[in-house]
Order: sequence, then C-alpha cells, then structure tokens
Amino acid sequence: MTGMSGGGERVLALLPELLLLLGAVGGLLLGLWTPQHRQWRVRLLVTAACLASAIAAAVALSEPAERVFEGTWVVDTTTGVVRIVVALGVTVLVWLASASLAGHPRETEAYVLMLLGGLGSIALAASGDLLLLVAAYLLASVPLYALAGFAKDPAGVEATMKYYLMGAFVGVLMLVGVAALVLAAGTTGYPDLAAQLPEASPALLAVGVLGVLAGVAFKAGAVPVHFWVPDVTAGTTPPMAAYITTIPKIGAVAAAFRLLAEPFADVPLDVPLLVAVIAAASMTLGNLAAFNQTDVLRLLAYSTVSQVGYLFMVVAVAARTDLAVPALAIYLAGYAVTNIGAFAAVAAVPVARTITDWATAVGRHRWLVVSLVVCLLGLVGTPPTAVFVGKLAVFAAAWDGGLAWLVVVAAINTVASLFYYLRWIAPAATGVAASESTTAAARGTGPGTSAGTVQRVVLEPVVVLHTAAVASLLLGIWSGVWLAVLLPG
Repeated sequence: MTGMSGGGERVLALLPELLLLLGAVGGLLLGLWTPQHRQWRVRLLVTAACLASAIAAAVALSEPAERVFEGTWVVDTTTGVVRIVVALGVTVLVWLASASLAGHPRETEAYVLMLLGGLGSIALAASGDLLLLVAAYLLASVPLYALAGFAKDPAGVEATMKYYLMGAFVGVLMLVGVAALVLAAGTTGYPDLAAQLPEASPALLAVGVLGVLAGVAFKAGAVPVHFWVPDVTAGTTPPMAAYITTIPKIGAVAAAFRLLAEPFADVPLDVPLLVAVIAAASMTLGNLAAFNQTDVLRLLAYSTVSQVGYLFMVVAVAARTDLAVPALAIYLAGYAVTNIGAFAAVAAVPVARTITDWATAVGRHRWLVVSLVVCLLGLVGTPPTAVFVGKLAVFAAAWDGGLAWLVVVAAINTVASLFYYLRWIAPAATGVAASESTTAAARGTGPGTSAGTVQRVVLEPVVVLHTAAVASLLLGIWSGVWLAVLLPG
C-alpha cells in the first residue's frame, strides 16, 4: 500500500467520512435555526449525508488499497465495507428512532450524535496507527453515552452510568496497552509495529496486546468486557439499543481484524488462540445467558454477545487465510441488517417488553410476526438469509486457518441458539393463530365480541422491520453477486 501524492487527493480519499462530518455539522446548524415542530428537516439532511457517504464509499471500492496521512488511515476493502454498512445502518436507524424522537427537545442532537458515532466506528476500522485507534475509540464511545441516556428515566440513567464507567475503565486499560506497545517498539504505526514487535520484550508485548484487545472487545461487546451490554440494551429505548449493539460493533470487529492481520500477525505470542478463546466464550456465554430471558431487549442483548463470538472467529484467522476478508464482509453486512430488524420488532410495540406481552400485542399483525421470524432465524443462520452465508464463510475461513475445534464449538452454539429464539417465535405464532380464530368467531356474533384490544404498532419500526427481513433474504440469495461487486478481483 502506498500513500497518495497530492493534498487534495488525500482529502478525497476520506470523502465518505467528510460527508458524514459535514452532515453532522450541517444538521446541528440547521437544527439551531429550525422550529421544534420541523426538526424532520434535520433528519432529511442526515439521511442525505449518509446516502452520499455510502455511494462515495461504494465508488472508492474499485480503487487500489492505500494508506493516507502518513499511513495512519487505511483505505482498503475492509474499510470500504464498514463505510457502506455503517452509513446505510445509520440511515435506517435514524428513521427507526424518528418516532420516539419526534418532538423531543434534543431531537437534532440525537441525529448528530448518531452520525458522529458512525464516524467513530469507521475510524476504528480504518485505523492504521495506535493513536488514531485511541481517538476512534473515544469518538465511537462518547456520543453513545449520551444516546444511551436519551430516555432519561431511572433505568436509562443507571444504564448510562454503567456504560460510561466501564467504558472509562476499559479506555484506561487500552491506553496502558498502547503505552506498552510504544515502549516495546518505539512507534505507533501498524507497519512499523509489525516489523518491531517480534523482537520486543514478551512482558511488554503481553500487556500491550491484552490492553489494546480489551478496548476493541469492549466496543464489540465481547466476553469478558460484555457486562454492560444487557443493562444498557434494556435501559435505553429500542432504537438506541439497536444503534449501540450494531454500529460500534461493526467498527470494533474490523479494528480487531486489522490488528490481528498486521501488527499482531507475527508476534511471539499466540494472539489468534487468545482471540479464538474469546470467540468461543462469547458465543457460549451469550447463548447460555439468553436461554432464560423473558425481556425481549435482554434476550437480544445476549444474542448480540453471542454474535460477536462468530465474528471474532474470522478475526482469529485474519492473517492465516485469504478467505477472511470476504467472510468478514458478508457477515458484517448480514449481522447489521438482521440485528436492526430484530430490534425494530421491539420498537414497533414499545410498551411490550416481555415475550408474552409482545406476542399478545401483535396478535392481529401476521406480517409483523413473519418478518420477526425471518430476522430471528436469520440470527441463527438459517438459509437463505445473509447471516447463513456469513456463517458458512466464517466457518470455512476458520477451518482453513487451522481452527477446526472452534468451528465445532460454533456449530454446537448455532444449534443451541435456535432454542431461545424459538421461545419468542412460538408465542408470537400462537398469538397470531389465536387472534385469527377469535376474530373469525367474532364475525358471527356481532361487533361487540370482536377480538380484544390490540396494541397499536408504530409505523416507522414496522417499515424498518419488513425492509430488514427482505434485505436479509436478498443479501443471502444474491450474496455471490454482492461479494463480486464489493470485492472486485
């Protein structure tokens, strides 16, 4: 990889990020001069900025990989995929959150924070220098602390404090790790680290690797720094929970992938084994914790922890197989679409927080349940969804990278995860059948005996849910074409 010659060309290399930044600044300024009842204008501006960023990122995928700004920012396939997934994900999440944010005195600030958090996620993925990685960690963290507390109820305040305190603690560990690596190698750039770390002090190397990996694992929600995930997910609103468990995770996994592929590739420590153990622990503990959950948000929270385990499988073999990059690309996209869809199902009926309440509330909304089933089975990895293709690709990459035992563990966990998703699917399907039966009986006895009251669903989350379900199927069915477009050559 080589840097670019002209200053203007260097700026253009970051065009997708600049469009997001301009959207954030422009949205903030527009919101200041827009009446409260017309804050939807900011939403449109943010949407336009995200779509423009995604288009610019898609165009840049055809360009050769390069490092810009003294090698600190890497523009390659991994960065390109994260740019597109994050930009489109933020677009969808802005509209998912619009129903709960409409009329909020800080509506504009919420949209701006979502853009800035997305920019931080992309910076995590593109970091080619430890100092930029730390800055990206902060940019992908601070806006999310504010978003987590937007509900401003006691549960939301508690969740925000837990999130912030654990983020600050892990941030310190990350800084200690960065300091150890700098002492060991005398540099912060990934290429120079890759050359110097194999000869470094094992003690400093161990501290550095553990500290830096702790930082990216926290943003990804991986074991053992996952304790914030269920509390924050259950303590905030469903749209914000969807954002927090999707957008930063994408950038963090890509950051971990780059660390394993470059500076940690040839160190005298078995870092791939450490990441493989984290992957196995995340998928196993996430699944075990999800089994007895009755709160739908906590169930999805532990589901996201288990999903990190599958994503970290490909991180472990980042430097061992050429199958790693395409596997990471398809799984990140599939996970983002499917996870957002599952949280949209919760947001569609905001007053229903338990499995039973949700199933009762949507009893007469058959297609809502159908789309939920597609998303939940998609998270399991059921064909022909995108996550199914992603899991196959990840399993193949892990096997090719010499981690056959991890593939076996992942296969067992995949089967086990089906049972707790079925705990949500079964009551929902039963509720639809019961509602249809009651409605049919009511038609013969007059309007006074119609089916009982059904909670009103919110339009925006319903649209997002159906769109996510269709997108998950299309991404899975056309995954070959999708990968050919995103990964030319």
